[in-house]
Amino acid sequence: MICKLHIITFKNHTVQKNKKMKLFSFIILLVWSSYALAQAPFSVSIEPMTIAGAPGIHSYVWGKSTDGKWLVLGGRTDGLHRRQPWAAFQPEFNNTVATVIDPVTHEVWSKSLHELAVPIFEQLQSTNQNFIQVGNKLVTTGGYGYSATAADHITFPDITIIDVDEMVAAIVDNQSIIPFVTQLEDTLMAITGGQMGYMSGVYYLVGGQQFDGQYNPMGPNHGPGFVQKYSAQIRKFELDFSGMIPVVTHLTPMTDSIVLRRRDYNMSPQLFANGDHGFTIFTGVFKQPDDTPFFDIVNVTANNYEVVPNFTQTLSHYHSAKIPMFDSVNNTMHTLFFGGMAQYYYDESGSLINDEEVPFVKTISRVTRLSDGTYEEVKLDIEMPDLVGAGAEFIPVNQYFSEEILAFQALPENSKTLVGYIYGGIHSSADNIFFINDGTQSYASNKIFKVYIDNTITDVKELKSNGVFDLRILPNPTWNKQVYVEFKTPAKVKVAIDLYDMNGQKLEELFKHTLDRGEYRRAFDFSKWAKGQYLIRISDGSYSQVRILVMR
Repeated sequence: MICKLHIITFKNHTVQKNKKMKLFSFIILLVWSSYALAQAPFSVSIEPMTIAGAPGIHSYVWGKSTDGKWLVLGGRTDGLHRRQPWAAFQPEFNNTVATVIDPVTHEVWSKSLHELAVPIFEQLQSTNQNFIQVGNKLVTTGGYGYSATAADHITFPDITIIDVDEMVAAIVDNQSIIPFVTQLEDTLMAITGGQMGYMSGVYYLVGGQQFDGQYNPMGPNHGPGFVQKYSAQIRKFELDFSGMIPVVTHLTPMTDSIVLRRRDYNMSPQLFANGDHGFTIFTGVFKQPDDTPFFDIVNVTANNYEVVPNFTQTLSHYHSAKIPMFDSVNNTMHTLFFGGMAQYYYDESGSLINDEEVPFVKTISRVTRLSDGTYEEVKLDIEMPDLVGAGAEFIPVNQYFSEEILAFQALPENSKTLVGYIYGGIHSSADNIFFINDGTQSYASNKIFKVYIDNTITDVKELKSNGVFDLRILPNPTWNKQVYVEFKTPAKVKVAIDLYDMNGQKLEELFKHTLDRGEYRRAFDFSKWAKGQYLIRISDGSYSQVRILVMR
């Protein structure tokens, strides 16, 4: 990882060293309390696992073969980079091997990249490359690291295409990987710390920077100096694989010197409220003129981009493992973030802390696009077990994903389901180590965490969702808070309808009566309740059924 926080000048961070403050702003706390009202119909859990031989790695490239093996390339094998130019991004900690990991059998294979042509080798051992896998093709661009050819640290002006299945098989069988790697020199690909997306045949290289020279926190004119240029663009291109050599066709980029001048962020696929596909850029660094993180997010469609109005992402500001998940029933799009670095976090007492040194955090959070197109942020109840996650990646279990998005309704009902794995990242011994870092305060983690999504509502006792009532709520979501509850009874039965919050606390008894067999429709007024998500439960004493009601 090029420390996603500290690749450029730190005059602002030096002045504000050790400056922490609790936020007691009424406005911020009020906004956060309103976030807490919105609950998702699932919970998240993580479970550590160990695979002997899996390397410690961060800020790497990954692809996955058809049979589920991981291909891991590039990145770094040390921890957070040091401040001293002579000690930062040392080439001996470049990852110079390709590793294959089978998360099911726990087998690991590796092969040196030195057999590749020098330009390919140099790029593939760099850190913070931009990459995406489409089908069997892993496409990676740029990356920062030491180039023996240039005799300097550079951002590599190349695009490299890898045939994943073939390369994985070659590494497992200890065969040559040369036939399965193709590289094209292209100065427009000289980007590090950006993100890549793919939509309708077009690749999107979003944000990032070109950084050439040795890192120096004192700025570009100290020591040997460096040249830094932010992309501030969404660069679009197509790839034609019909010939012997891939052909790149560049399309007209989108440019914004303010909104798109960011790097080292999370970008995730997005399904918008109207059903359109796109991406969302989540925060990143560094906002001018004060060199602080961005707190806004940006939606990207095929030919446009837009800052999301009236929304601030308080948590999870830097590149970390993330999961995009779409709930088609409620038309909500959740993005989950695991650890990493952020300017804000919650301490053990539940107070929101503003730490302008932007520390490593344990926070697991989600940002949700609601059905009306607005966004909310929620801190989950669980945390990462350690200060680990910056520069990590989430690698999915494919059967539940479509176009990189986890399909919530594809998960088995009322179950806890393994959806993927978090691998690697920087493991830090403390929240703020940059100014004391001598190389021993952090390391590249080889930890793997299984990630589970649990769609079983366990907080409401004795629920048996067997569909006997065919419970329906109309309209849902509701804006005027006047709803109809429709259900049917297969026989004469005593029916109770109750309202619960998402923590399983009963709020109100709505209806209790003995009914004959038939179909029923009852109107209820929920105007006294705050907006958010609730549970409506119908029961006859033996059977019950639950539906989520969303009030706007």
